[in-house]
Amino acid sequence: MTQPELPACSVHAAYEDADLLVLHKPAGLLCVPGRGPDKQDCLSARAEQRWPGALIVHRLDQATSGLVIMARHIDAQRRLSHAFAERQVHKRYQAVVQGHMRQGPGDAEAWQDIDLPIAADWERRPLRVIDHALGKPSLTRWRVRGHDAAAGTSHVELEPVTGRTHQLRVHLAAVGHPILGDALYADAATQVQAPRLLLHASDLRFMHPATGADMVLQWPADFE
Repeated sequence: MTQPELPACSVHAAYEDADLLVLHKPAGLLCVPGRGPDKQDCLSARAEQRWPGALIVHRLDQATSGLVIMARHIDAQRRLSHAFAERQVHKRYQAVVQGHMRQGPGDAEAWQDIDLPIAADWERRPLRVIDHALGKPSLTRWRVRGHDAAAGTSHVELEPVTGRTHQLRVHLAAVGHPILGDALYADAATQVQAPRLLLHASDLRFMHPATGADMVLQWPADFE
């Protein structure tokens, strides 16, 4: 049976060359195929139509929008995967969270830390929980970019130092500021404040796998 053609026109590239792609993934789209015929439309399948042979390097949650790196060949995939494993790829996210998230004393631009260990919640998979006994070390840096007093929300910039599953969502919920639209970790009132998860991978910085050039890519969130 022939597979239906996927809407490749909805794949937007922030950068492309013979070695790599940096694509914008819209919220609600899987990075790779899931189980079942209704989960075959995904970023990697759409990219394959436009850039045959494109290979996945890392993923974003389905509900998260933003920048995703893909490799154009196996050597670039190996080098980029190694860079991720060695924490040589620097990522920043934008989010809108519930409540007035307060910056610490001193420099208003200073980064602050959420340092809480994360473990799988085996009885409620794929959820994650803060677990001080069994959790893996997990560190998120954050700073406030603005407040909306009328809505009672804060716009924050986030930098995951570690890369645990659902890390940003779990950490923000754990400190009392769940992300708007988060169907997994926010209460019902916070979930309905937005039509989607207001979390966006806005910035990437990494070394080009072939040339060694410093690559800096940005894509603004549609909710900023």
